[in-house]
Amino acid sequence: MTWKQFFTSSIGKKLVMAFTGLFLILFLVVHVTINSMIFLNDGGAEFNVVAHFMSHNIIVRLLEVGLFAGLILHIVQAWFVSQENNSRRGVQYAVSAARTNSTWYSRSMGILGSIVLIFLVIHLANFWAPARANIYLHGDAPTDAFADMKEVFSQWYYVVIYLLGVFGLFWHLFHGFQSAFQTLGVRTGRYKPLIVGTGYAYTFIVCILFALMPILMYTQVIQ
Repeated sequence: MTWKQFFTSSIGKKLVMAFTGLFLILFLVVHVTINSMIFLNDGGAEFNVVAHFMSHNIIVRLLEVGLFAGLILHIVQAWFVSQENNSRRGVQYAVSAARTNSTWYSRSMGILGSIVLIFLVIHLANFWAPARANIYLHGDAPTDAFADMKEVFSQWYYVVIYLLGVFGLFWHLFHGFQSAFQTLGVRTGRYKPLIVGTGYAYTFIVCILFALMPILMYTQVIQ
């Protein structure tokens, strides 16, 4: 089997999804850690320092390219796997057995993934795109990313959109974290409780922190 045949096969696509999914899971750890600097409630001083470093460091910028490549590959492979599963699953089977053999969120990964994707587009438009535009226009001039975040989260509809995005992310991670390890064949035996527990803890912590950010900024607990 050639590399092309392997990566276009069903197992190959699932492995690509697993590896890119784990890569994105690691990225979320970095992202939520940086954004959690706002909880220091120091007027955004520490957050702006870290945000400036992340947006101007050449190594981080190169990793950013890899991040977008991994994200696109994850989405494309997820779509192909979903199409293959739908074509192989008979209508009668889907109606009679799906609810008893799987959870609602595992059956809804496509919908949940779409919610996360829409949220991601809005997030990039609100923060990433303006930050990159500022770099190209003003170079190394200091920026106030914290003020930008306060402005966005001062509008209730953006808070609602972000909370819906976190809702989709929560269930996507709740299933996807364990699914990735299962695809890699390590969610078995004595490792299963550890992976399940880690997945639950990771999902709750990351999503609670992401949800608190717009809520606390909108209610002006963080200023």
